[in-house]
Amino acid sequence: MRGRREPLVSYYIYYRVRTDISRAIAVAAIGRLQAALTHRAGVTGRLLQRDDDPQTWMEIYDNVSDAAAFDAALREEVEAARITSLLADDGKRHVERFVSCA
Repeated sequence: MRGRREPLVSYYIYYRVRTDISRAIAVAAIGRLQAALTHRAGVTGRLLQRDDDPQTWMEIYDNVSDAAAFDAALREEVEAARITSLLADDGKRHVERFVSCA
């Protein structure tokens, strides 16, 4: 179908940060990751923590127009920043992608 655009995607990425890592170091590392993604993909991320568990964090990236390019950038930048070394649970990051219902 001509003129059809793919829906904008929102990414919700959650994980647990190691307890033996300085919070300031982890926040700075995620900040560098998000700055790199903003530069490469034009998407600004947010960082949140769970209110009842400060070791569980979530990155949110809204309005991603090219999911394939963002997936590649995310994978490469996470590796370059060595983000998994900061994480508990064997460095597992849970990535969920959502689009609008309408």
